[in-house]
Amino acid sequence: MKARLRLALFGLALLAPAASGHEMSMAEMEMRQISGSDFLWQWTASGAKPAAQELTPVWPEGCTSAPESNLLRCGEKGLTGTIKVEGVGKRYSAAIVRVYWLDGQTRVYTMTSGQPTGRLYGSADDRRGMGEIAQAYTVLGVDHILSGYDHLLFVFALLFLVGFNRRLVWTITAFTAAHSVTLALAALGLLTLRSPPVEATIALSIVLVAGEALHKEATLSRRWPAVVAFIFGLVHGLGFAGALKDIGLPQNHLPVALLTFNAGVEVGQLLVVSVAWLVWRTLARWPRFAVARAPALYAIGSVAAYWSIGRIVGILA
Repeated sequence: MKARLRLALFGLALLAPAASGHEMSMAEMEMRQISGSDFLWQWTASGAKPAAQELTPVWPEGCTSAPESNLLRCGEKGLTGTIKVEGVGKRYSAAIVRVYWLDGQTRVYTMTSGQPTGRLYGSADDRRGMGEIAQAYTVLGVDHILSGYDHLLFVFALLFLVGFNRRLVWTITAFTAAHSVTLALAALGLLTLRSPPVEATIALSIVLVAGEALHKEATLSRRWPAVVAFIFGLVHGLGFAGALKDIGLPQNHLPVALLTFNAGVEVGQLLVVSVAWLVWRTLARWPRFAVARAPALYAIGSVAAYWSIGRIVGILA
């Protein structure tokens, strides 16, 4: 028992830095029009290092910004053409550029390592192609699940609860269906909940599933894991929607962006399950492999409990 406790604490120490949950490693830039051809720009969100040290904007042709200046001057064409952010895909998985126009319109552009450029058409129209938007939001969906530590731990807890058998297909399908529904409803503004309670519930769901997986008797969760996955999947979908809200949705191809972001989440989720299956097939023959199951679940539950306490305190503070 002591050995298991030490292993659990070791796992907690390794995973504790990820306590920020499912936030994406995104940098955000704001550009505000102050005259017909002049804009003020700045990085508004960054990770461990300031975004300005990691990312370099390449402005459209005809636009110039003096070194150490946040004033962007564009010529007669205005802010039109191709904008690029160099350095995306290293420390930051995406760069979000929000353009605020004098007429009150707002445009959001997403740059990733796979698509580091965006096309600016001015305030009158957003004419980004469907393919451009689909590619960007698919990549963002994959990145979100792969960098979303709480969502990943929930999937791992489900794998421990169900095992690699036919029931896993129904369990993962139920989780997918549930979070797809609430993601769509929340992204379209039909369902609105405050983020802190959602975040806390997501962390508590991991604690519950990890605890159920430790039971040897046939609990309700063991008998009907798909039901449990569906119920908590509804909450996780709201977490996905929160990330999508931070990114922004293009109004000209909103259904495409929503669908491809969700598809990206599923691709990332299937990738994680596939890798876990390969690891299981490789190590299952080792006699001592089964001994690691309980310590792994204790580590998952401990990290989730740590998140739960922090998020609940954040609600009450």
